[in-house]
Amino acid sequence: MARVAIIDYGINNVRSVRNAVEYCGHEAVVTHGNDGIADASHIILPGVGAFGDAMKKIRDRGLDEILARGVCEAGKPLLAVCLGMQLLAKTSEEHADDGEFFQGLGLIEADVRRLRPKDPDLKIPHMGWNNITKLREHPILVNMRETNLAFYFVHSFAMSCENEDDVVGRATYGQDVTAIVARDNIVGTQFHPEKSQDSGIELMSNFLQWNP
Repeated sequence: MARVAIIDYGINNVRSVRNAVEYCGHEAVVTHGNDGIADASHIILPGVGAFGDAMKKIRDRGLDEILARGVCEAGKPLLAVCLGMQLLAKTSEEHADDGEFFQGLGLIEADVRRLRPKDPDLKIPHMGWNNITKLREHPILVNMRETNLAFYFVHSFAMSCENEDDVVGRATYGQDVTAIVARDNIVGTQFHPEKSQDSGIELMSNFLQWNP
């Protein structure tokens, strides 16, 4: 059984993630400090809200350094969800009205950009179910059928990766949308697996059995 640290930095919704972990038969601990992460086998970074506010909360609580120790040094598998995935990037243009982008965790060489779909009738935020196209194999997608890769998205920004090898899955919403990224022991989903019913539970279960 995995012992999962779900990181609470004060503005994210952790309840649905915790429910999904426990539904998969694993132990979930909500934490905003080092103790829960140090004892965990797996880490989940959920996210809702704005990039800049989230990064300020994370840095104020020292979670950026704690994550670096747990993920980069100890090599524990990390799943970052929705805004959590965007926080893995180097920068985001969200609310950067003065042209100065917010700095992220920098765990993936990527920048976060506003969605600009070619079809003007498509609404922002992108909200609802979308199929994703798998670009390469990854343990969190093992044994998942191509017909079962529909997930629930809510977002106005998306990650643009410098290295295409980091992109595992892609959606389409008037433009290409990075849906899953992965590097080493880190994986991120732009969608919410905890709100994606059977497909989300299957992906979450795969992550909780992953031992990179």
